[in-house]
Amino acid sequence: MQIAQAIQVIVLITMVISAFLAIKSKDLLVSVIYLAVLSLMLAVEFYALQAPDVAITEAVVNAALSTAIFVIAIYKTNRIED
Repeated sequence: MQIAQAIQVIVLITMVISAFLAIKSKDLLVSVIYLAVLSLMLAVEFYALQAPDVAITEAVVNAALSTAIFVIAIYKTNRIED
């Protein structure tokens, strides 16, 4: 039981760090990658909480599809370098 709790703590810490780095990042593409990591960790947490249907939906829709849409939108826009 202790290993499962340790994994949950590691996942939650990774989520908080990923959210902080997504906010603090200056590059939009890097922020999107951090948000994808956050979403993937959230899917792992849902699975650990015995909600596999929600975990699969989170992984497919938010971690994969939304990330792909964000990356395509970033590449379609003009990036202004300072």
